[in-house]
This record gives sequence, structure tokens and C-alpha cells, in this order.
Amino acid sequence: MYINQHDLVGLSSLLIQDKHLVIEDFLTKEFSKRIGLCLEKEVDWGVACRIDKISKTFLQANDFTDLDLEVQAKFKSQSHEEFQFLYNTYMMVTAYLDKRDPSHFLNRVLEWLNTKETLDFFRRLTQQKNIVKTTAQATRYLPGHFLTQHNDENIEEGRLYAYVLGLSKDWNPDWGGILNILDDKGNIVKSIAPKYNSLSLFKVPQNHFVSYVTPFAKRERLSITGWLLDH
Repeated sequence: MYINQHDLVGLSSLLIQDKHLVIEDFLTKEFSKRIGLCLEKEVDWGVACRIDKISKTFLQANDFTDLDLEVQAKFKSQSHEEFQFLYNTYMMVTAYLDKRDPSHFLNRVLEWLNTKETLDFFRRLTQQKNIVKTTAQATRYLPGHFLTQHNDENIEEGRLYAYVLGLSKDWNPDWGGILNILDDKGNIVKSIAPKYNSLSLFKVPQNHFVSYVTPFAKRERLSITGWLLDH
């Protein structure tokens, strides 16, 4: 088990009450360090974005850079009222199933996320015995990256909770990249700055967004994100 000892009873009570939770020092030092090194040095990043109300993923970052200039301009000029996002991604589940990088360490991370021990931890924490698997993608936010308001609801996929395993070192909140959770009236009820070896968890559906990363950000906002699913 790579998860540190935590007060599951107390944390679960807070999660059920608030519908969101942050656990610091979530993983053992050795395991968090190995995942962080992988994200910093070993990932061939692609790009996730939304253009003309269509979500797109480019396996190579330069595929997005080489897009027709008119399409890029259209992406940058979309209404702020529309759901939009732009960030680097490595789709861990897709890569695993396609056997794209068989020896990649992120394959081991995905397997660990779906072990009985890890799933049991999440079941006890969320008080959801029907959690059957976990999805995952590695993400990297650089200056200019963002994720606008949405609620993650996907009944067909069976999303119960969203999680963010933070692996950003020495992040300054002035740089943006803040995970903001909103109530039904659009008020921000929780702002979560990127922090190394932290787990953020929130119930689905729940409106949230990641604020724009400023041009003067000095580090990468690194994380593994996904959902706890009931089927």
C-alpha cells in the first residue's frame, strides 16, 4: 500500500459534509517522488483542448502547434460563456489499453489505482461501496492553460467522485492554476492551490474550474486526475 496512514473516519465525515476534501501528504514519500519524477521527465505530453464546442486530444503537443492558424484564432476567441479548456495531457487509460508505452511507469500507477487495496481505501473514504474502478490522466498546465466551469457529470460513465493527485512542487498561488469549487449559486466555496503530494476529492456533479495559469508562472502544474466510477 503506497498511501500513508490517515484518519479515514474523520476525513470521510468531512467529505460527506462538505462534498470536497483535501488530504495532504497522501502518498508515501518514495512513491510520490517517483510519480513526480515521471511527470517531470518521462512523459511525452499531448494537448487536450476544446474547439467549436468539440473536445479534442492531440497525442503530440506539436500537432496542436501546427494547427491551421484560423482554427487556433477561433479557439482563442471563443466566448467565455462556453466550456473551454487547454492543457497538456497523457491519457493513461487509453495508452494502457493501446499498449502504446508498455514499460511506462504511469502504467504501474494506473494498475495501482485499480488494485483492491486502493479501491477499498476510496470506498471507505467516500462511503461508496459501489466504486468498481478508477480512471486517470496525467496533466500539465503551463502558462496560458486553463479549464473553465463544468460539473463533470456523466451518468453513462458512472462518475461518483473526481480526484486530483497534486504533484506540483513549490507552486505560488499568484501563478493561477487554482482549483475552484462552486456552489449552486456560482459562489466559490473552496479554492485549492496546487500542492505536492496532496489528494483533492469532490463529489460529482459539482461545478468547478481551474484558473488561468499566468504568463509569469515559473513551474509546471503537474497532477494525475480522474474519476471514481460505479461501473
